[in-house]
Amino acid sequence: MAWDFSTEPDFQEKLDWARQFVSDKVEPLDILYARREFHPLDDELRPIVDPMKQEVRDHDLWAAHLGPELGGKGYGQVKLALLNEILGASSWAPIVFGTQAPDTGNAEIIAHYGTEEQKEKYLQPLLNGEVFSCYSMTEPQAGSDPQQFTTAAVRDGDEWVINGWKFFSSNARTSAFLIVMAITDPDVSIYKGASMFLVPTDTPGVNMTRQVGLAGESEEDGMHALIHYEDVRVPAESLLGGEGQAFAIAQTRLGGGRVHHAMRTVAACQRALDLLCERVLSRQTQGSVLAQKQFIQGDIADSYAELAQFRLLVLYTAWEIDQYKDYRRTRKNIAAIKALTPKVVHDAVWRSMHAHGALGVSNEMPFGGMWMMAPIMSVVDGPTEVHKVTVAREVLKGYQPSPGLWPTAHLPAKREEARQKLARHLEHVIGNS
Repeated sequence: MAWDFSTEPDFQEKLDWARQFVSDKVEPLDILYARREFHPLDDELRPIVDPMKQEVRDHDLWAAHLGPELGGKGYGQVKLALLNEILGASSWAPIVFGTQAPDTGNAEIIAHYGTEEQKEKYLQPLLNGEVFSCYSMTEPQAGSDPQQFTTAAVRDGDEWVINGWKFFSSNARTSAFLIVMAITDPDVSIYKGASMFLVPTDTPGVNMTRQVGLAGESEEDGMHALIHYEDVRVPAESLLGGEGQAFAIAQTRLGGGRVHHAMRTVAACQRALDLLCERVLSRQTQGSVLAQKQFIQGDIADSYAELAQFRLLVLYTAWEIDQYKDYRRTRKNIAAIKALTPKVVHDAVWRSMHAHGALGVSNEMPFGGMWMMAPIMSVVDGPTEVHKVTVAREVLKGYQPSPGLWPTAHLPAKREEARQKLARHLEHVIGNS
């Protein structure tokens, strides 16, 4: 049997290099160029970032999520998880390594469903790290319920005309193109009547009404657009996949995206634990260092154990994807790690932030941004509650109701069953007593 927790020596060398590279060269970008990751490189940043990307390519780690047919190395999800445990601690690292969301998922669906012309126009620049993209699905009135979507696309000769509103379209502000979900057949279920379109952001009628920021960000920093699609005309060949295929396509994208979020969360939790341990070994109160206080020791133990459990489930889920090549077959564990993600990062960051006292809640430590990961992860790619429902449904598929009035573990019935199974032995014992 195969049961292994080790990493191949050759790939471990790459991980060791990546860890040192991110620490020495990438993390300074997080400090000096915060919130500029998803902006096109200017004359100041290009001479810094482009050579870094080339170093990553030279070490065969560029776009590690891709197969060889798309310019990657075909490492698979387990190795990607191990790499993301390093990259997830830095906001710039995914950009430098070509593994940033939402571009990874967008590239995946164009690769699977795009025509050769679409791949040349949209996919290749994305894989080369030359442009950003946006997945424009959520609507302001709908939240997590796609049945409330109203954005529609109507065929007009050789064109489609898109009208409607989309909300929280991340990175639309700096993206070269958008992947827009729109209703193309209003007479059937949304799950069979929605389609996807590739829309350049400079298309007339793509009106970015405002750029929504995250809590704590200034209005100027907002990267999540409210978009009014007003008589947006795109050629017929802008349809991605077939008509009515939007949700089938979306599952390809969202399944991988949810796993990658969890992979990067492992890194954030590890960073929180590292900061916690450093702090409690450095500060004294009431006659001893914080590390000697039992409350603190309990926090360290909880953070370590929760991270270890979460990490193993993430790696196992990645292994399942590599084994089965089918996100649907692994949907139970994908949903499970997605549901766990906000809680595990919330608790890890809270404990570390709390141990830092007033400094922990200040803008002189990174906990504010780390803290926001918890509520973000609880709604991105579907709310936590929806994923818990998915887990429960998948788990229940392996069970049946009890065949009679009493549960199968009902002890009076089990005793009688046991007597029948051991009747011959019991008769022998009684007869010789």
